[in-house]
Amino acid sequence: MTPNVMPEERILFQNEACMVINKLPGESSELSGGGGEKFPVAVHRLDTPVSGCLLLAKSGEAAAFLGAAFARQDSGVEKRYWAIIEKPQADSGFMAEAELVHWLCENRKLNKAFAVPWSEKPPSRKGRGAPPKKAVLRYRMIGQGEHYLFLEVDLVTGRHHQIRAQLAALGLHIKGDLKYGARRSDKTNSIRLHAHSLAFPNPLDPAETLHVKALPPVQDALWTAFMEAL
Repeated sequence: MTPNVMPEERILFQNEACMVINKLPGESSELSGGGGEKFPVAVHRLDTPVSGCLLLAKSGEAAAFLGAAFARQDSGVEKRYWAIIEKPQADSGFMAEAELVHWLCENRKLNKAFAVPWSEKPPSRKGRGAPPKKAVLRYRMIGQGEHYLFLEVDLVTGRHHQIRAQLAALGLHIKGDLKYGARRSDKTNSIRLHAHSLAFPNPLDPAETLHVKALPPVQDALWTAFMEAL
């Protein structure tokens, strides 16, 4: 479904320069204006099984401005995710709040990223994967159920499969994410990772920071329990 025919309830924000939609799990971030038009175009990526706030630029000028903002850590861009995690073993050493810093190595053949413990020297590059990149996120546990933990994740950098790979490196597996070690698939045929909120500078007024939030587009008892924990 292209943005020019997007149902109104899925458009979370828009002005003349950009728009934010609530992406469905299973939907590609590679959206276009349709009819041969290049715009709107995604400013950042959400993995296909991930839902939530996706920012689209409506012009080349807006795309360049927002792309530069997302590339800088001092631009006011903030990305917060909700994640439902399979409970780890009691002796796993899980911490309720932490900052994770890794080198992220991408295997393009497998379409998968691997988080390597951080050191000042990057790991050697193997095969045809992209060069290792520094990956940083912060998480905190906001509640738990009988079988799952509820995490809020602030994404500091934006890397390929970053949240999924960094959590998996700690033995924390997102519900339904078989690629990164989950025990079983989810009944939604997706994974329980949702881009809940996004803050970014307004291309029409760079001094203004826009804040957008999205509820999970497919809600059920598990997401309801998550939101009640907040």
